[in-house]
Amino acid sequence: MTRGEKIRTKLFLFFIGMFRRMTLGVRGVLIDGDRVFLVRHTYVSGWHFPGGGVEPGETAQTSLGRELVEEAGYRAVGPMKLAGIYLNALASDRDHVLVYTITDFEQLRAFKPNGEIAEAGWFSRFELPAETTPGTLRRIGEIFENRKQAQYW
Repeated sequence: MTRGEKIRTKLFLFFIGMFRRMTLGVRGVLIDGDRVFLVRHTYVSGWHFPGGGVEPGETAQTSLGRELVEEAGYRAVGPMKLAGIYLNALASDRDHVLVYTITDFEQLRAFKPNGEIAEAGWFSRFELPAETTPGTLRRIGEIFENRKQAQYW
């Protein structure tokens, strides 16, 4: 691509972005046998997989790696496998979430409640907290029980 083409492309994408903003989030399903790691935020109800928004300049996997350490105290040491891409229409008609499964990880630090995460822990997929969100429950069914993958969170 020539220098002029690069400039035109950047300008085009900038102006399109002003009107078609899309947000991208990532969630990590840490799996240990039949157990999954869930977090409960301080600012929204329910139990969720750890994750967050992809920042400008970050790859999805870099973002998820950062969020796993921040929210859960875990670091993926093996591959993060893309399990699905979902439109989170409850948040916005422009919000997409990428879900990755992680089976090879290490604990860097023990979880301590903070301003963002009130509680966190490992749960059997058969004995999840009553407040586990519907989207989280659907992802667990898709991952562990090979249920048909939804397009919406």
